Amino acid sequence: MPDKRPVPDYELADTVELTTAEQVRAISDPLRTTILGLLHERAATVTELATAVGRPKSTVAHHVKVLADAGILRVVRTRRVRAIEERFYGRAARMFFVGLGRQGADGQLPHDFNDFEVAAQESKAAYDAGQMRSFIRHARIPDERAAEFWQRVDELIHTFDQLPRAGGTTYGFTVGLYPIGDYPTLPPAEDEA
Repeated sequence: MPDKRPVPDYELADTVELTTAEQVRAISDPLRTTILGLLHERAATVTELATAVGRPKSTVAHHVKVLADAGILRVVRTRRVRAIEERFYGRAARMFFVGLGRQGADGQLPHDFNDFEVAAQESKAAYDAGQMRSFIRHARIPDERAAEFWQRVDELIHTFDQLPRAGGTTYGFTVGLYPIGDYPTLPPAEDEA
């Protein structure tokens, strides 16, 4: 019977705009993006996160602090374990996006990480095993149609983020929409000339 609990098990905003260089740097580290991915499922302690990623607790605590200081993670609940109050961390939002045209206090935002580079590294084993599902398509369309299409994709991403967690396999889902300046185009058809 599928699990019907909400994913994750705490309240969070749908989206948060990242507007400072500190925030963008915080999500640009591969270990921190893995931590954020794990917290899509449920809130977790530093100990649980360290166990999941196979890294020392002190290393994970440092990365959690960087994310929390940037406002990307927050304590969503606590519990008393013996004489210590244990903190459970959760994401501030389901999705983070870098604000366009915004600059940090130092005048510049660092480059955002490339999701496709991460996906290429993650998906290699699936590709080698013949388990990769992917498509690439090209369409010459106006900017307004691209924006409308991306809105539909964004809705699908939110649906994927909210799927109940079950089963033994984690799946990656990567999408992109990007302009290609030098892609060949056909000349106008003779009846259009």
